[in-house]
Amino acid sequence: MTRAIADIGIYGLGTMGSALALNLAENGFQVAVTNREVEWIGKFVEQAGPLATTISPQITLETFVASLKAPRTILFMIPSGAPMDAMIEAVMPFLDDGDTIIDGGNADFNDTRRRFDRLNGTGAHFVGMGVSGGEKGARNGPSMMVGGSVHSWTQLKPMAEAIAAKFEGEPCVAHLGPDGAGHFVKTVHNGIEYADMQMISELYGLLRDGGGWNAPRIGKLFESWQDGPLSSYLIEVSAAALQTIDPDTRLPMVDVILDQAGQKGTGRWTVIEALKMGQSANAIEAAVGARGWSSEKGMRNAAESALGAGALHADMPSEDDLEQALIAARIIAHAQGFRLLDAASQEFDWSLDMARISEIWRAGCIIRSALLDDLATAFRTDLPHGHLILSPKIAATLTQTMPALRRVVVAGVSLGTALPALSAALAWYDSMRRGRGTTNLIQAQRDFFGAHGFARTDKDGKFNAQWPDLTSERS
Repeated sequence: MTRAIADIGIYGLGTMGSALALNLAENGFQVAVTNREVEWIGKFVEQAGPLATTISPQITLETFVASLKAPRTILFMIPSGAPMDAMIEAVMPFLDDGDTIIDGGNADFNDTRRRFDRLNGTGAHFVGMGVSGGEKGARNGPSMMVGGSVHSWTQLKPMAEAIAAKFEGEPCVAHLGPDGAGHFVKTVHNGIEYADMQMISELYGLLRDGGGWNAPRIGKLFESWQDGPLSSYLIEVSAAALQTIDPDTRLPMVDVILDQAGQKGTGRWTVIEALKMGQSANAIEAAVGARGWSSEKGMRNAAESALGAGALHADMPSEDDLEQALIAARIIAHAQGFRLLDAASQEFDWSLDMARISEIWRAGCIIRSALLDDLATAFRTDLPHGHLILSPKIAATLTQTMPALRRVVVAGVSLGTALPALSAALAWYDSMRRGRGTTNLIQAQRDFFGAHGFARTDKDGKFNAQWPDLTSERS
């Protein structure tokens, strides 16, 4: 008979599952582990070294569940989608009241909501937990975003807080709400990540193609930004990558990497959900679009020959302008992400705590940066209309940095260097700061050809106009 000795079980010993299991073991928890490919189990225990004494390997799903203390906590680190649904059905016969299943993968929050409802009333609980930080974060301290019942969080909290990244001693993990709240917040985190990465790469492209800088020189500039308001993990990574030399060719590593970016779907989900809720996170949309364009390598090569990519001439922005432009654009991308979180919170009745989300992103996750501390402060103080760009401190920073973003975008346009995310951020800012926009003409157009009606500025109600009959005028 299998003894129930483990505090938590981890199913799935891939990169992230293995790292989390070792993190838990190192923090004093007894961890049961298993895997679909059973030959991985022994290899993992062997590689665990001294930590193997706190790891309980199990070959079958039944003994794996039986080895866990009640109420059981089971973390699945497997591919999202159909595999997770299959595992729920497989494990349910072995569960008792109060047991919790956790999906720690990058799942579509709509699936998480469905699975949460599937277990509702069964006595078992379902949690969707976003985990950010990659393999190193999972091993040494990730940022985690938890969605599920209060019961499940009470069960998970001591372990989650022990293994999470710490910012000034505070664990970077929180229970954000029920059902899909955690996975939705992780999705938006990844959307902001897409925008941040794209904006940095656009400045790289401007310096490379417009300024003629080599990769190590650009890397040195980015490295210098680590000492200021742009300090972030992604700037650090970019600076290091640009200064890395390929041992085979002795060229900068980035110069031998094919310019086709992959994506796993979370950025796309962010855009889809934004549009479904009537929002437009256009800096994130631009970043997702740019990855799509990058996949058309053959077409781009042909277009370079047919349409020309010869150098155009314009003054390059100063290094200070580049830094200030990225500060402005990053604020806008984050503001769009948090606006989407607010819309989802209202749509799904989650009561998301934006300040707390900012705080748990300050360490462990991929978008950790100095900016998030300022955003957390803004959310906890004065925030007119609940929008970050109206926070007095954030608004002051934008007023100071937006002229630089304008100059950088103008330089990109003049040099023929694409800056889709930076340009989108500028367009959004200019749209949001204009009290009277231009959609009154769109409403006129819609009413003209479709009698859709419009609201007036001088009285309440819905109206239609008597537009001229263009058909009769032409006849």
